[in-house]
Amino acid sequence: MLGPLVAAIDQGTSSTRFLVFNAKTAELLSHHQVEIKQSFPKEGWVEEDPKEILQSVYECMDRTCEKLTQLNIDISNIKAIGVTNQRETTLVWDKETGEPLYNAIGYFLFLLLYTKFAKLNKYLYFSCFIQHKTGLPISTYFSAVKLRWLMDNVEKVHEAVLSHRAMFGTVDSWLIWCLTGGKKGGVHCTDVTNASRTMLFNIHTMDWDPELCKYFDIPMEILPKVRSSSEIYGLMKSGPLTGVPISGCLGDQSAALVGQMCFKDGQAKNTYGTGCFLLKNVGTKPVMSDHGLLTTVAYKLGRDKPACYALEGSVAIAGAVVRWLKDNLGIIQTSTELEKLAADVGTSYGCYFVPAFSGLYAPYWEPSARGIICGLTQFTNRSHLAFAALEAVCFQTREILDAMNQDSGIHLSQLQVDGGMTSNRLLMQLQADILCIPVVKPSMPETTALGAAMAAGAAEGVSVWSLNPEDLTEVTSEKFEPQINPEEETSIFSSVPLGFYILGSMFMLIGAKYIAGQCESE
Repeated sequence: MLGPLVAAIDQGTSSTRFLVFNAKTAELLSHHQVEIKQSFPKEGWVEEDPKEILQSVYECMDRTCEKLTQLNIDISNIKAIGVTNQRETTLVWDKETGEPLYNAIGYFLFLLLYTKFAKLNKYLYFSCFIQHKTGLPISTYFSAVKLRWLMDNVEKVHEAVLSHRAMFGTVDSWLIWCLTGGKKGGVHCTDVTNASRTMLFNIHTMDWDPELCKYFDIPMEILPKVRSSSEIYGLMKSGPLTGVPISGCLGDQSAALVGQMCFKDGQAKNTYGTGCFLLKNVGTKPVMSDHGLLTTVAYKLGRDKPACYALEGSVAIAGAVVRWLKDNLGIIQTSTELEKLAADVGTSYGCYFVPAFSGLYAPYWEPSARGIICGLTQFTNRSHLAFAALEAVCFQTREILDAMNQDSGIHLSQLQVDGGMTSNRLLMQLQADILCIPVVKPSMPETTALGAAMAAGAAEGVSVWSLNPEDLTEVTSEKFEPQINPEEETSIFSSVPLGFYILGSMFMLIGAKYIAGQCESE
């Protein structure tokens, strides 16, 4: 009676989830989640175990299918599976043994961890050349530099590349290859959204760029085949869903854009997770940013469909600041306590917080930046600091949105939001006030997984989910309207640069000089 169902694998930095949706109503029927361990071998560096990631996917699938059976839902109604994943995380594995050759590298913020300034300057010299082709600035945030490090520093990877046994991929490639057979004929592919985050993909030709691969000295034979975000890549080869096609693939932020149904030019969404990721649909022609934003592929929903592009701005620290206040300072015991604490005072009382714990992303792209709290007085207490932490997320989002409006020429009329922090109603109201536009939060929070499911269900050969505008299910939502007038908003935001940006920039310079001195001393 439910009709066709579509599942989604949502593999993130801290957990893996498997979710099943009704293709006709977009209702979430069941899901299961497994936490993922992270290791921190050096400052600014995060790794995860590829085998643990894969095992978590199988476990989530098995448990979700058990839950569906308990609900008397026939799992044979699952017609397709979509994949959405943490982007940029880099893996290399042996295609003959199926074994990963090193941990998956996630955050890898400091190029200076393995190179001297001479090599860094070589990279910076070509930054304009790379940005024109890829839409990305030179940064260790993206996969190419991580892959180059693996080839230079991990003997197993170096040997596998020389003997033509190495396969590179982001998390989606690793999962799809394993789930479709692995060393016994697994499909080595990725989609355009994940490929566009590697610094090796030309967003104009929509393929791997030979010049970029030559520049980074990366053999093109190890790269996955680039496919659209919605087509059948292969079939599940084991588990309770054996034979079900994997037919959707989107990087997590692109999946959220699709799940929020931002299919029109000028529509935007902001995901409030560990960091913030704001994407704005700019249509079928890429818009290159003059204000520190990324130009990325938003989605390509079919082999014969045009690619759509997005401007993206990312904030390094959003939800992570809540964990820092809890674990490092101990001023709150739970995440929910932060909202009550901040609401008790309703102001930061002139206290500003720059949570640049791991550098600053858009629009600065300054990995040497460090955090700062300023404007403290004897009157300042933990409630003011809690409020300043929430304001910091909102101010950074405002700065990115201003840059987007200037780059695209299309001013946003409302911002659609998702992610764990959106449960904080005070944060959402602050964001509406600081942006001076409505903030719209869907009642169904799983928009990232929903986007992957929509892409999978709409694929040719599956066709159980229509993406025609008139067929899309209207999502119920809550709207936060600005409660201050534009003059008040301008006054609030214009007082921030002294405490927030000028001091932040000063500390960026201090940090950069410190790292330069350390590098020279080595």
